[in-house]
Amino acid sequence: MGQLRAVLCGYYGKGNGGDEALLATLLQMLPNNVTPLVLSGNPDETRDRYGVETCDRMAPLQVLQALRQSNVFIWGGGSLIQDATSAISPLYYAGLMALAQQLGLKTIAWAQGIGPLKRPFTRTLARQTFAGCTAVSVRDRGSAAILADWQISATLAPDPVWALSATPVLGLWDLPAPRVAVTLRSHPHLTATRIASFTRALIDFQKATQTCILLVPFQRTQDLAIAQTIQLQLPGANQILCLEDPKALKGVFRGVEMAIGMRYHSLIMAAAEGCRCFALSYDPKVSKLMQELEMPGWDLNQLPDDPNSISQTWIEHYANGNPLTSEQIQSLVDRALIHRDLLNEVLALS
Repeated sequence: MGQLRAVLCGYYGKGNGGDEALLATLLQMLPNNVTPLVLSGNPDETRDRYGVETCDRMAPLQVLQALRQSNVFIWGGGSLIQDATSAISPLYYAGLMALAQQLGLKTIAWAQGIGPLKRPFTRTLARQTFAGCTAVSVRDRGSAAILADWQISATLAPDPVWALSATPVLGLWDLPAPRVAVTLRSHPHLTATRIASFTRALIDFQKATQTCILLVPFQRTQDLAIAQTIQLQLPGANQILCLEDPKALKGVFRGVEMAIGMRYHSLIMAAAEGCRCFALSYDPKVSKLMQELEMPGWDLNQLPDDPNSISQTWIEHYANGNPLTSEQIQSLVDRALIHRDLLNEVLALS
């Protein structure tokens, strides 16, 4: 079994906890005969955190050299091929995939969430790029349906972060219990009025439940300011937890009774660690997760105007809602490992 070099491509080194969790999981799942090189927005930080080779994702000559010296190119999870937030992003990822294919590398689209694809050009580009891959796995039925419509074979399994190993968080158990985690991110639908209603509801919820509120930014640039705004108004015990290690980020939810979250991977991490979850959906991927797990919540643009209505809903779920059973969690973890099996099938015997 020969040693392979693989270039890992995703939204890495950009301070997003969900994408870092995907990278950590991919590194955890790679076969032993694969030496990874990660394209990163912060190569030094990525190298130091994971102990891997890196190069600047926006340095064309470095990236080209990395591809020429490698055997495999992997899109490493997440919503890389979508044009809802940017028309440029899918061009970047599809361009690198096409280049890798032209250079003769094995190419794997791994644990992808496809769409939204609003522009005809982007849909055509995505179809051509996925069709050229050696292997494809997706994380939701909607993505699988898109590929089936394009007559492209794909493996369907839950998001691989279900299977990410969690590590303990130093000092977490010293904070008052019970604890509730909150993960919000900036978004046009999270208006100042909605933040005010959410905060008022959280204040009332905390008073009723006597919980310690953990505000957990998954991406400092988008989340921290909101967390700080809310923290200033909370009457009871609270803490902002800014964690860089994705395994520790998942470990937060081991010490939490309930999670209220916008962030897709915060909800997966919380559910995987046995928390009750309440979702605020800003994106189809969150809505799909809510549907698949029968997770309660609201679309963000339908958040009730009345803070009392919000808080009472949370109090009811805190008191009477059920987390996933251990059997359900184990099933999701086992099925998430199908993404690892695909890597082994394509790479371990190369």
